[in-house]
Amino acid sequence: MSFNHVVVWLDHAEAHVIHFSRDAAERELIKTHSQHANRHAPTGKSGLADPVEQLPYFNDIANALKHSLEVLIVGPGLEKMAFVKHLLRHEHELAEKIVSVETVDHPSDAQLLAFARKYFIKADLLH
Repeated sequence: MSFNHVVVWLDHAEAHVIHFSRDAAERELIKTHSQHANRHAPTGKSGLADPVEQLPYFNDIANALKHSLEVLIVGPGLEKMAFVKHLLRHEHELAEKIVSVETVDHPSDAQLLAFARKYFIKADLLH
């Protein structure tokens, strides 16, 4: 099935990608390749994984989003902004499809899908 909309929730360890329409959805879980994904940053560090280590992870997420027309990016911390910066540098066409970047804690996939549908309906973008 083809979907125009996608929401991606990501942190430093995994990304939940949900392609959806009003009536249907497909989910995908993408795990980081980083060996440091489950470690907390030492005091004084940003908490972000090394950008070079995250490159394969970000590329996997970007590949999952390629065929969508509108992308909503959400997550609890700074990783979502690191991903947006990656898209701006390496995936210009995909970066242009971003409709918003929002802070969202740790929802279940059902909660994430409900949040995304509500967002796209409110923004009058859900077709």
